[in-house]
Amino acid sequence: MRERWPDAHLEILGYPHIAELAHGRRYADALRSITDRAMAGFFVPNGILDPVWMDYFGSFNVVISYLFDPDEVCADNIRRCGVKHFITASPKPRDLPAVQHYCQPLEALAIYVEQPVPRVFPDDTDRQVASKFLATLARERIAAIHPGSGSEKKNWPVEKFAALARWLVDELALQLVVVRGEADECVVDKFTAGIKPRPVTLATSLKLVELAGVLERCAVFVGNDSGITHLAAAVGTPTVAVFGPASVPIWEPRGDRVRVVRFGGDDTASVRHAVGELLGAL
Repeated sequence: MRERWPDAHLEILGYPHIAELAHGRRYADALRSITDRAMAGFFVPNGILDPVWMDYFGSFNVVISYLFDPDEVCADNIRRCGVKHFITASPKPRDLPAVQHYCQPLEALAIYVEQPVPRVFPDDTDRQVASKFLATLARERIAAIHPGSGSEKKNWPVEKFAALARWLVDELALQLVVVRGEADECVVDKFTAGIKPRPVTLATSLKLVELAGVLERCAVFVGNDSGITHLAAAVGTPTVAVFGPASVPIWEPRGDRVRVVRFGGDDTASVRHAVGELLGAL
């Protein structure tokens, strides 16, 4: 939509800590939180709607909704606000790769995306935070690793991540940055124990926009089927995604600098090969 209408006013109604990746960073001119209490009436059939929110929705020419709204309760209430063109879209991909699935509703606006590749653009503030965070690292070339994910079933064995990290440090002379999310404490502790005494910098308690700035500075990223892996790929970092049997192929990240390796066989060698190919080190 931004490419088609570069001067249009685009807003995102969603979760601010995620949608912040787009707000003021090429795509979105403004951002509103979907958790606002005044939105509650929109999720009730023929609900009593907040006048401020009614004016808000009615001010748009187009609204595209990816909400889980199987009975179109919220959709019908938003239509009551006088939206000129309302498009409903399924939030859950089923057959198409996810990135194609989410672009498909745009065809109702005669926007056809032939080979979509997600991109995220950190701003100057994000990059300043990243520079400060990385300032103490001894080596210029950085490898980022995220050994966790939202599900243990999707995680490549931590011992293999540790073996890969030892290779990155000892053979390729890379500095390690390890991403640790809220659910990653246990797996990251095992990982760091497996690479001692090699130094490691933990990326924790960073906002997503700040982490995007850090990942953008890395020479390579290796991670599981997770949102952080998609973020690394989207900022243009050479990315190796390790997908297991619990990972659905439609969620594979895309891009010329992305490689997907499947669990099984000598997957450690396959991951090394992918890293080497991306770094031009083979």
